[in-house]
Amino acid sequence: MQSESFVVKQDINKVSLWKSTKPLLGRLDIEITERCNNNCIHCCINLPADDADVKERELSAAEIKSILKEAASLQCIEVRFTGGEPLLREDFEEVYIFARRLGLKVLLFTNATLITPHLAGLFAHTPPLKKIEVTVYGMKKSSYESVTRVKGSFESAWQGIHLLMERKIPFVVKGALLPANKNEIGEFETWAATIPGMDKPPTHSMFFDLRCRRDDGEKNRLIEKLRMPAQEGLSVLTRREDNYVKAMKEFCPKFMRPAGDRLFSCGSGKGSGCVDAYGKFQPCLLLRHPDCAYDLRGGNLRDALGNFFPKMRERKATDPEYIAKCARCFLKGLCEQCPAKSWTEHGTLDTPVEYLCAIAHTQARFLGLLKKDEKAWEIKDWQERIQGLAKGRHGYESKSRA
Repeated sequence: MQSESFVVKQDINKVSLWKSTKPLLGRLDIEITERCNNNCIHCCINLPADDADVKERELSAAEIKSILKEAASLQCIEVRFTGGEPLLREDFEEVYIFARRLGLKVLLFTNATLITPHLAGLFAHTPPLKKIEVTVYGMKKSSYESVTRVKGSFESAWQGIHLLMERKIPFVVKGALLPANKNEIGEFETWAATIPGMDKPPTHSMFFDLRCRRDDGEKNRLIEKLRMPAQEGLSVLTRREDNYVKAMKEFCPKFMRPAGDRLFSCGSGKGSGCVDAYGKFQPCLLLRHPDCAYDLRGGNLRDALGNFFPKMRERKATDPEYIAKCARCFLKGLCEQCPAKSWTEHGTLDTPVEYLCAIAHTQARFLGLLKKDEKAWEIKDWQERIQGLAKGRHGYESKSRA
């Protein structure tokens, strides 16, 4: 009798986890609190750590577990815990262990200041299966705490990072370029390269989002002042010029094209979404427009993903300026204009954001896709220009060769 193999090994990169259609929900974000123990000058979401009213309104551990259980039943394989600072929740460990017992991979966004020996031990014993992402606000106490505005946060963050290193817990770091720390970018990247989990240079936030609750005009004015000008941002993006151009040559042909009057040209709300701290399910982290939020305290993930989000995604732009410019602009993809950005900037879903337009046009001119005074929505031969960039026929020229 011929023996049969009961196990067949296959390369995970060459097979699909799903035999036919993708699941209704592949990944879920849960913003388990908006409260944070830091008070970062650029943050678009943080609320005071000791805000009792906010804490009272947050989802309970039981409610979060119920959402996680339904997510797993919908074949979700990954959950991202974010905030605020998720480790501020006293019941974080309970929720984390529940998610892992469901078989979910956990991606944790944290400032690392609240990582204790006990939590490091938990992550070592029950690995999250995704690298923890730690945001670092400065390499020196003065720069770090100029951003966080909390005394002692620098020491607490580095203690947490060292605990992760000691327990060999995989993590990556990322930064936020601000006046207090932007001169430390080289030092930060040199240090980041020594972290075992870092297989590429850290990312840097610099084109900061405004308050996604639209709840603090004074804070928004501060954030606007902290945003990096488009040309300075380009200098950061092109520090490794060859790498940047190579990535753009691959990216542009795949993702850049006019979107027409479709508001939702991205994948938000398709197989993913974000649950906020109070049970509202949104297509993405930033989009808090009331028309785009589904209340899970009176419904469920399946209904939101199967009915609410698809109808929401059918919405068309009506703003005349958007239709005249954004709908015709081939930089869509390179430009981050979307309903979430319009919401945070203007309180609408389709008002153009000039700051994003400037960033996209600055990059396009660097790549040779636009001449100095051209506007992308006026270009007719945009496909030829993108193909030329991809094939190196015309457009971008290295500054070292020009």
